[in-house]
Amino acid sequence: MTAAPAAEAVIFDLDGTLVQTESLKAESYARAAAELRPGEVDPRAVIEAYDECIGQSREVVAQTLLDRFGLAEAARRMQQTVGAATPRDAYIALRLKIYDAMLSDVALIRRQELPYATALVRHLKADGYPLGLTTVSHRSEVVIVLSALQLLDQFDVIVTIDDVTHGKPDPEIYLLAAKQLGVPPARCLAIEDSLTGIRAAMAAGIPCVASTNDLTRDSVHAAAPLPGVEIVDDPTKLEAVVRASLISREEVGVWN
Repeated sequence: MTAAPAAEAVIFDLDGTLVQTESLKAESYARAAAELRPGEVDPRAVIEAYDECIGQSREVVAQTLLDRFGLAEAARRMQQTVGAATPRDAYIALRLKIYDAMLSDVALIRRQELPYATALVRHLKADGYPLGLTTVSHRSEVVIVLSALQLLDQFDVIVTIDDVTHGKPDPEIYLLAAKQLGVPPARCLAIEDSLTGIRAAMAAGIPCVASTNDLTRDSVHAAAPLPGVEIVDDPTKLEAVVRASLISREEVGVWN
């Protein structure tokens, strides 16, 4: 095999990769479901169901949970109260009220920081690598989280769900980030945690380091082998693996 060229830019995911907001999102959906059907929905079951949706848009997540836990009728009854067009939108509105309260707690966000990953962002920035961020979160949420982590000024490009038509696993969000960075996708490196995000990077032709966590590890390994993807389960080893990938990679079919 021949050595592939070094990467020129790095594109990070946010939720679950730099900060464990996925657990906060799961809790907000669970609390909203329990509020819609008090005493009839087990919040723990909602959290478990959310884990299967990690990396997908809020509309997809909300509809999935609405259907699975029979929340539509209760959500329909509160549509007018919250000014929502559909039961799904009513559920989202209720859940966002809970989640926004969580995001207003800077100390809470900082407790969710994944320090090896955020340190890597700062180290790569200091080394002069162009950095991008892709996320299916909305920009208003992203600004709050990155500001709390003091990372807002570290990224040259930030692409959110607000900027694209299709969220992950569609490649659109990664292709747009690479375009805005001015680097061909094959010369970028993605850092992701979820299978949904990994598949988005793969579809864009971007090699990926999968930094798994307790919520995503099983699903990522169950899908392996994933061409062009190196899985890292130990966060203390993340920077070393990324550094090695930035220098050179063996040709794996995506860096041609």
